[in-house]
Amino acid sequence: MSGQKVMEILLVEDDPGDVLMTREAFEDHRVPNNVSVVGDGVSALEFLRKQGQYATVPTPDLVLLDLNLPKMDGLEVLAVAKGDPMLRHIPVVVLTTSDAQEDVVGSYSLHANAYVTKPVDFDRFIDVVRRIDDFFVSVVRLPGR
Repeated sequence: MSGQKVMEILLVEDDPGDVLMTREAFEDHRVPNNVSVVGDGVSALEFLRKQGQYATVPTPDLVLLDLNLPKMDGLEVLAVAKGDPMLRHIPVVVLTTSDAQEDVVGSYSLHANAYVTKPVDFDRFIDVVRRIDDFFVSVVRLPGR
């Protein structure tokens, strides 16, 4: 892995259990990952815009975005991020418990790159997150990589 660029991932998630499982899914992977976590929509936008305490954070290569967030929900975050010319190039995968059709349609209408419903089973959850990682690391070419 020497010389290989670290994949910068921003996880926007307020559930500590889901944060833990997502971090575990990214551990021991063939591509080094740095997972940063924020727990609400306002902090997500501050992170992406490098404001305040996030002034020196790396620009994420990928955002994993929950929809059910405090302060500002995921659809609002998605709308702002994809409406900002400085942020819209960053791929956003909605990773949420909601399987509501209006959330799926709303996410894609706001230019989400993918919509994934979180499995409730631990092993399936880990598998889904690893597949997202594999796809965005091995299959597609990301901006700036």
